Amino acid sequence: MSEAKVNPMRKIKVDKLILNCCVGESGDRLTRAARVLEQLTGQQPVYSKARYTLRSFGIRRNEKIAVHVTVRGEKALEILERGLKVKEYELLQQNFSDTGNFGFGINEHIDLGIKYDPTTGIYGMDFFVCLTRPGARVAKRKARQTRVGFNHKITKDDAIKWFQDKFEGVVLAKAI
Repeated sequence: MSEAKVNPMRKIKVDKLILNCCVGESGDRLTRAARVLEQLTGQQPVYSKARYTLRSFGIRRNEKIAVHVTVRGEKALEILERGLKVKEYELLQQNFSDTGNFGFGINEHIDLGIKYDPTTGIYGMDFFVCLTRPGARVAKRKARQTRVGFNHKITKDDAIKWFQDKFEGVVLAKAI
């Protein structure tokens, strides 16, 4: 009776980590960025296309301009740890969304521990983390689908508290 029981269904975990590397043009730079993501994750990245033409940026509709990869499980936590180490475990309040997810970007992929290769170059990338609780599958499954209750959804405050507990991170109110 010394400790209150912790409900295992309230435990927050990482559902997935999405790594995005937007180059802004198709061709050789994009394939090199895809190679960097494959090196980092060990998975085949997916190419993203431009939604519409922007003459000022020099991109056309349906032109491949970015690569992204979704990582789940232990590998996602390990890559997230390396990404947060680059940010020195400091995130801004605005990095967290109202639905309990968070994201941040890094400027150089070589900070993650990948050896610099002059033929590849240096690429920045975005990390986006989706958090979930056990039981969230009821909203996604095919049979007997139902809604996740409001109390079971992850809020911005829950995500910030999880980040501070799990990684002993610091959440700053505004950029310095």
